[in-house]
Amino acid sequence: MEGIPEADLPRSFTIRESSHRIHNPLTGEKLAVLGRALGLPPGARVLDLACGSGEMLCTWARDHEISGTGVDISTVFTARARARASELGVADRITFLHGDASGHVAEEPVDVAACIGATWIGDGVPGTVRLLQSSLRPGGTILIGEPFWRREPPSQEAVEACHAGSREDFLPLAGLIERFGALGYDVVEMVLADQDSWDRYRAAQWLNIRRWLDSNPEDELAPAFREELSTAPVRYTRYEREYLGWGVFALMRR
Repeated sequence: MEGIPEADLPRSFTIRESSHRIHNPLTGEKLAVLGRALGLPPGARVLDLACGSGEMLCTWARDHEISGTGVDISTVFTARARARASELGVADRITFLHGDASGHVAEEPVDVAACIGATWIGDGVPGTVRLLQSSLRPGGTILIGEPFWRREPPSQEAVEACHAGSREDFLPLAGLIERFGALGYDVVEMVLADQDSWDRYRAAQWLNIRRWLDSNPEDELAPAFREELSTAPVRYTRYEREYLGWGVFALMRR
């Protein structure tokens, strides 16, 4: 993968999101809303699979005195997560592991098991829910981050601009809620991205790319990044911003 160690993210991904603390279209404020909405008690144990740079675990440990473990395949992001835990003074309660989250099960049952925006680790929502359930204590809560259609995409071009192969890859919001129910779970909370938080996520990528290009004009990735920066803002504002939604859903087994 572009000259980086085995079992890691492509270098292009970590460059694109080099300034991000949250690798999805939730802002820090929305992440805090989610933590408060769940009513996390001190000492609650949280498992976060595909945890990225660990902002959820670190800020919730600071704000709610939880403990937890994060697992991510990126060496860059797990290093950032450990640094963030030290910065916030929670490194004694939060552990970050580099590894493939798709096979990770907690050694002891946890109160909250999360996969925020990476349901490919379970080959989709049903498999990811099963994986998270295997680490959860009875009565615990699953957190799933997943896209949905805000509006029906008008064309295949719009579908592909929203990172889907077909309309069937995503559901409308009500359909996604129904899908969770069909799996045997109640949806007990949700926090949704809005267009402003999508802007913060996507636009920050463009600035990261431009700064990287200015410093690395001869790198082998430069031509692809130059093309991306030339096309991504228009594609995003024309399609993704209008048609693609995203949210985190809290589920409890029936």
